[in-house]
Amino acid sequence: MPVTKNAKLLWLFVCAVGLCSGTNGQSAPASPNGKMSPSPMQAPSLDYEFFKTKVQPVFLKQRGEHARCYGCHILSNRILRLEPLSPGSTDWNDEQTRKNFQSALEVVNSEDPAASRLLLHPLAPEAGGDPFHSGGRQFASQDEPDWKVMAEWVGVIRKEPPPPPSTLIYVTSSAGETIDAIDPATNKVVQVIHGIELPHGIALSPDGTRIYVSNEAESVLDVVDRNTGEILSKVSLSGRPNNLTITKDGSLVLVGIRVKSGALDVIDTTSLKNIKSIPVDGPVHNVYVTPDSKFVVSGSIESKAVSVVDLQTQQMAWEVKFDRPVRPMAFDTNPDGSTRRIFVQLSTVHGFAVVDFAKRAEVARIKLPEQPSGFGVAEGRAGIPSHGLGVAPDGKSLWIDSTLANSVYEYSLPDLKLIGRAALPEVHPANHAPTGAIPDWVAFTPDSKFVYVADSALRMVSVIDAQTLKEVKQIPVGEVPKRMSTLVLH
Repeated sequence: MPVTKNAKLLWLFVCAVGLCSGTNGQSAPASPNGKMSPSPMQAPSLDYEFFKTKVQPVFLKQRGEHARCYGCHILSNRILRLEPLSPGSTDWNDEQTRKNFQSALEVVNSEDPAASRLLLHPLAPEAGGDPFHSGGRQFASQDEPDWKVMAEWVGVIRKEPPPPPSTLIYVTSSAGETIDAIDPATNKVVQVIHGIELPHGIALSPDGTRIYVSNEAESVLDVVDRNTGEILSKVSLSGRPNNLTITKDGSLVLVGIRVKSGALDVIDTTSLKNIKSIPVDGPVHNVYVTPDSKFVVSGSIESKAVSVVDLQTQQMAWEVKFDRPVRPMAFDTNPDGSTRRIFVQLSTVHGFAVVDFAKRAEVARIKLPEQPSGFGVAEGRAGIPSHGLGVAPDGKSLWIDSTLANSVYEYSLPDLKLIGRAALPEVHPANHAPTGAIPDWVAFTPDSKFVYVADSALRMVSVIDAQTLKEVKQIPVGEVPKRMSTLVLH
């Protein structure tokens, strides 16, 4: 039966008010027999979760004096038909959302997303939209956030991926098998490396391509591809390791051996071979390269000694003996960059010793404030009242953890005047008074504006604003986080 003139006029009117249907969001052409022909375009493959969480809420939102899209589009004669909400509900369930999703696909042009009726029909004409929309000009411009959300969904706006991090802070889980990488720009974990049981120390190659980890479970040095997290090599060590360090040029990794008489295993990073063991005074707990790259300094709990090794000769140059076991250390420098002092934490000392590098002797012992207190005993850590310290990259301050105060203290440099403290979060056990976070290590952003403290009892890292001395973020990480290292990518 031929199409009459009146039928054609009726068809044009129906399409003009947006009631006709086409899978691509355009008016479907009439066939010679007067029936609508199917669109040659296929429904696009779009992200359902993005639609559910970002696009669908737009339909329920009231913008200024406009009625909601929902009010009209639950009618059965709408091309974009939304499911009526269930009585008493303010949002769609998953079944309803899937029907809304399928309906929304009908107003998306897969071949030309910018021409999608979803975008053009509610957009003001002067902004590039259709001449008329019975629901009004929902969007005055293409800069409106809700319109841009829909445009991103259909593929008109391509959301640029965020730039790669310029700095990463790595933290080992000393009672687990993971290493977490924190992006300080977002304070989120952006990478988790698995498969190293009991990772202790961590060192990063200067070019950012490798991570070196002292593996206590296997007594090896794990060499990890930083980008992929893949273990590239396992270098055998002379005994169970603790901490490690790397030379400034990245050519050597030195691993502290915690057993027997103690030693520093020297690993060549080109050949990945253990080329030498340097004898030192006692099993090694922590080890560091000095700021001027001339010496390696190790500390021993058992021998209560700090051993200083000349990197050029790879032999012990001198040592300092203490009355207490040696714990973590940090260093500051003279104006010419040479090492000025070693700050040494000691067992049972709530503070630190100061070693004059040129004099090769302890010259002062600084005690942390006695108050606040009350932490550390219930946790079984009273014998290690202070564990973890570091000099900020700008060289202006020394930060030192306190288990007894459940805080991190800041001292000015070079005069070692107390500036203040930042309180750390508490653990709230059932049927027990609150206990402490047991801070175990510190790291910094390159600009010295933020301090990262490993809260080993809380499986997280606290971010401290250095200006306000306030915790600004808590970042969940692995089991019993301890050693941390900052990588600056160039």
